Amino acid sequence: MQILFEFQENLLRPIKNDFRRYLHNQINWKQRMIGIKGPRGAGKTTLMLQYLKYDLGLPPEALYITADHTWFYNHTLLDTANDWYKQGGKILFIDEVHKYENWSVELKNIYDGLPEMQVVFSASSALDIYRGEADLSRRVVSYLLAGLSFREYLAFIHGVSFNAFKIEDINNNHRSLSRMITEGFHPLPAFRKYLEVGYLPIIVEGEDTYLMKLNQVINTIVDIDLAYIVSYNSGTAIKVKKLLGVIAESVPFKPNIAALARKLDLSRDSVYQYIYQLQDARLLNTLSSEGKGVSTLQKPDKIFLENTNLAFALKEKPDIGNIRETFVLNQLLNAGLKVNSPSEGDFAISGLTIEVGGKGMNTSQVKHLDNYLIAADDIEIGAGNKVPIWLFGFLY
Repeated sequence: MQILFEFQENLLRPIKNDFRRYLHNQINWKQRMIGIKGPRGAGKTTLMLQYLKYDLGLPPEALYITADHTWFYNHTLLDTANDWYKQGGKILFIDEVHKYENWSVELKNIYDGLPEMQVVFSASSALDIYRGEADLSRRVVSYLLAGLSFREYLAFIHGVSFNAFKIEDINNNHRSLSRMITEGFHPLPAFRKYLEVGYLPIIVEGEDTYLMKLNQVINTIVDIDLAYIVSYNSGTAIKVKKLLGVIAESVPFKPNIAALARKLDLSRDSVYQYIYQLQDARLLNTLSSEGKGVSTLQKPDKIFLENTNLAFALKEKPDIGNIRETFVLNQLLNAGLKVNSPSEGDFAISGLTIEVGGKGMNTSQVKHLDNYLIAADDIEIGAGNKVPIWLFGFLY
């Protein structure tokens, strides 16, 4: 196993502790089996390596491996865990577990057969951990790592740190919160940059190449991750990319499934299936009316790109109105809030209606409602029911 030890050391060497993702403090690290899902580039690997290096202090009984390592050309995951256990191993970190064909069966065998071993694994957000060939629902505690919030982006890129707020804080105290943040900092220029190139930590590698790398991430998700998880072939991948391209041209929009099916030469069922698979892969967000169930054969009320950076990667000049709505929905969902499509306004969260627009937004659509907010762009501090849109980026 020497090759695995050397691989771990090479990865750990450059890992720093100057920035931690929001999820780090939410994980119960004492659980016997932990699954960390999330989109490519969100920082799942760094999260695990930081915990191994700085929280655990690189103990000799902990080992990091990645499931797409050449080691697994002629070794199984279960055999590796067994060998590690015999050498005194107690903790096993497994990256990219969805790249391993029998991941669920062997994880179950490790959990049941090695009761003194803790397993922490990462996987694509498209992976349904609870519907593998083996039942892991009673064994694994799963967490989702989203892309950077605007709050995290400020800390990561600008070194400006603030605590996260709840939606109730924004609803009740947005003016004082905005004043506190803008006392020594003007957020709007950074917010513009975040919308374009700030959602994934790969921004640290350079703004100039960010959108190119994001396009590579999109291709990898469809060509590799979904190919592993739902058995896409090359022909299917091409159709899924075309569907994503069609959606990117007009999001957010109320989908006409029949028209999409005709345009892409697909069945209606395939269009539904691909939309929800792209949602699971964190490339799309869908919105439905309150009380409406969610199924893979049900048309959502609206479809959005999952984050604003995708719009800049897939379309040359995305519409600013679409960007605003995409941002607000993304931050609300990533904060764990249940969001519905209301009859009036853009988004509804348990009695609170949110209307999104520019600083001169007309409130006629929602001012008669009992509880509403206007998420307004191009302002630093709001008044009354008008809230700076960037403040929704402080929800996680």
